Amino acid sequence: MPAKKNTEDDGAKKEIKKSAGKSAKKKETAPEKKTAKAAAKKAAPGAKSAAAQASIEKKALKRASAKAPARKSGAKFAAYGGKTLVVVESPAKARTLEKILGPKYRVLASVGHVLDLPKGRLAIDVEHGFEPEYIQVRGKADLIKTLKGASAASAYTILASDPDREGEAIAWHLATLLGIETDRRCRIRMHEITERGVKSAISEPDVINMKLVEAQQARRVLDRLVGYELSPLLWYKVQRGLSAGRVQSVALRIVCEREEEIERFIPEEYWLIDVEAESADGRQYKLRVEKYKNKTFTIANEEEALKVEREIRAGTLVVDDFSTKESGREPNPPFRTSTLQQEASRRLGFAPKRTMRVAQSLYEGVDIPGRGPTGLITYMRTDSLRLAPEALEASRSFIAAAFGEKYLPERPREYAPKGRAQDAHEAIRATDASLSPESIKDHLTAEQFRLYELIWSRFIASQMRDAKVARTNLICSSADYQMKQSGAVVTFDGWGRVYPLGVKDVAMEPAVVGEELSVTEVTREQKFTQPQPRYTEAGLVKILEEKGIGRPSTYATIIDTLSLRGYVERGEEDKRLVPTKLGRVVNDFLVRYFPSIINEGFTANMEKELDQVESGGVEWKKLVSGFWDEFKPKVDDVSENAESMRPEPEKIGESCPECGKDLVIKRGRFGEFIACSGYPECKYTRKIVKSTGIKCPKCGEGELVRRRASKGKTAGRFFYGCTRYPECDYVSWKKPGKEGAAAEQPQETNDGDM
Repeated sequence: MPAKKNTEDDGAKKEIKKSAGKSAKKKETAPEKKTAKAAAKKAAPGAKSAAAQASIEKKALKRASAKAPARKSGAKFAAYGGKTLVVVESPAKARTLEKILGPKYRVLASVGHVLDLPKGRLAIDVEHGFEPEYIQVRGKADLIKTLKGASAASAYTILASDPDREGEAIAWHLATLLGIETDRRCRIRMHEITERGVKSAISEPDVINMKLVEAQQARRVLDRLVGYELSPLLWYKVQRGLSAGRVQSVALRIVCEREEEIERFIPEEYWLIDVEAESADGRQYKLRVEKYKNKTFTIANEEEALKVEREIRAGTLVVDDFSTKESGREPNPPFRTSTLQQEASRRLGFAPKRTMRVAQSLYEGVDIPGRGPTGLITYMRTDSLRLAPEALEASRSFIAAAFGEKYLPERPREYAPKGRAQDAHEAIRATDASLSPESIKDHLTAEQFRLYELIWSRFIASQMRDAKVARTNLICSSADYQMKQSGAVVTFDGWGRVYPLGVKDVAMEPAVVGEELSVTEVTREQKFTQPQPRYTEAGLVKILEEKGIGRPSTYATIIDTLSLRGYVERGEEDKRLVPTKLGRVVNDFLVRYFPSIINEGFTANMEKELDQVESGGVEWKKLVSGFWDEFKPKVDDVSENAESMRPEPEKIGESCPECGKDLVIKRGRFGEFIACSGYPECKYTRKIVKSTGIKCPKCGEGELVRRRASKGKTAGRFFYGCTRYPECDYVSWKKPGKEGAAAEQPQETNDGDM
């Protein structure tokens, strides 16, 4: 049974009668709050300490204010009378839950956080235990009033925000606003939004996990301390308008260090030699030279390559070995957050942010005819590989029915992640194995279908038999040189029936040991060693996970923040992350003066300590205090003694048309622009326009240029628009010249940027 609400006037009056001494200093505006405050002032003094009195009064004020809207609500909240109110985070989830739960429940959405730290000031009391000062999120006054009124009118209130640290903090903030004690069983956690998952969760309400809340609060406080101390320092020492983050700065360092490796890299020449050969009965082979006198060697230049070719042609090519070995290939485990982001990037071309947005919509529910609103996947922020017993059973039943017993292993497969992982959630899987992607394709958007297909296939494949692959090797020798050809053939597709195996069939005809082959052609190819490539977004997610930096819920945000701040850009052709000039200056400054904090080891260790806060092993204020004691003196010292590292303006080779001084590239709130170096005397500016040289397909007069969206969900993403905007409003996400360039139109962009 859900816990009974405790927001009655009786409770508030009792608390007020108990209070004594000074009233809380916090300014109150609601009539009920004033009443509570006045009552507290009239109470008999002396029974409690000032701190205890303030605490009691604060609790009383919260409880009194929680009931306030009900007195004015009247008929407005009549529909909630006698029913159970469920509060979730998103409107989409609210619609799904209300249909599943039926008429005895009402579901409202908080639309994310309702309380947060204010912008513009630190709002952390570093002198008194690092207590954060939370305020109502701007723009949510009416929503909060509705939540309070609905909660007061309802028989019970259940908090059903997402089942992670952030969701637990949201539940705690809602409980504070609605006057619900944290020791009441008011909290449910839904790992899948299906009828079974929802009703199971709602039948077993729990208390708010304050250790989880404290872990989130510790992270929030640490990030606020770092951001609000380092950002002004960057303004003063590097450039106005900059910002820094505890985890994002480490991610920036990783990207910049890879760029430095690439710049230091010196290519080295080497040559490959391939030998085409034929047997007496017409069998053909293509071998690559690998060894000289049974040792691996490198052909360093063309002179050596010519020597190898001459000796092979002059010698006798003999078959040394021909072997075929069949081996099994185990399936990949089901997805967790990081691997889903990586695979969606590799196979679908989705950025991590897009992957998480689409996954959220699949988790929250899609209306399926005959089933109603159904959550199609389990919770998508997880580092666990665990699968529930009922999920294993359902997948095995589906596999046997759809593909036959030969595809079903003897027992269910279990997986364990490497390194640290929280096991609160399952792996990311389809909630119903029988709901194949094709069967519901007509009810999904194109991107929902593609991502659901990826998740469903990986889940089903993870419980199928090994694939069987026969690998063949041919080894031949001539004049002390050994060469090799390899082949592979899939003999049983196994899990490859539903998920790509990544094996290209290359069949080879058997050769006989000792037989001679005639050389028909020798091909020489010059190559140069290549540096490690820049990180893709998926590659950066992988390295962050491997190094223990951030959490599954933060990977996409980390990368998106670096882009929005102008510290990295995505390459036009390969979409790899390139640090900007500004990003490198910021990184150089932070690494020079804060090497012990802006580094992988420190940040990874902090993540472990946050995990210990969650498990109860570390007290959150002690963790924050230890960090602050080391961090603050360093900030003060750098502020006083560090040299400025202001980036030199980049000249574009043009003179200002208004005053004649050099034009330079500057960066503002919405990205880079061209401005006069004589600012502030001359205020000439213009946008940077990167023309593609392609005529606009809509008007035929303007050219298509590359621009960056600055608002909404697409902020930071590049699009292509016509130079004649606003006369011509053509826009496209896809690069001009590619098929279907006009298929996907940007939304929520800033008119000034188009």
